[in-house]
Amino acid sequence: MTSEHVQVDHAQLLDAVGDAIVVCDGAGAIILWNAGAERMFGFTKEEALGASLDIIIPERQRKRHWDGYYETMRTGVTRYGSALLRVPALHKDGHALSIAFTVALLSGADGRPTSIVSMIRDETERWKEERALQRRVAELEAKVGQTPAPQ
Repeated sequence: MTSEHVQVDHAQLLDAVGDAIVVCDGAGAIILWNAGAERMFGFTKEEALGASLDIIIPERQRKRHWDGYYETMRTGVTRYGSALLRVPALHKDGHALSIAFTVALLSGADGRPTSIVSMIRDETERWKEERALQRRVAELEAKVGQTPAPQ
């Protein structure tokens, strides 16, 4: 059995994956927005390209996000590495999402960062189920007198 080198169509790959893949330049403008991002956040590629990530970041999270973003672009170091981050996000219609994502830095020939890639998964349903389970456990514990039930 022989192994052939197969060329991968990167554009097709980006749009075939179920997760959102978003790339932003050094200033934080969206420069890549795949079909998964369109499905997840509701913004078309045309609406997202060139826009700020603020279209999906809740207002209360923005300062912290941008402080970290610009520090990462300045230093070329992300404190998150390949850690899975979980944060709230916004859909185009305004409803809240719970997302999990990883980030990676892309660099130019000089080694300085040029953009940040995020691979994002919608975990809203899993988060809701987890919260409901936590409430149920608290209610059951309260019934047996271990702890007071949450209000």
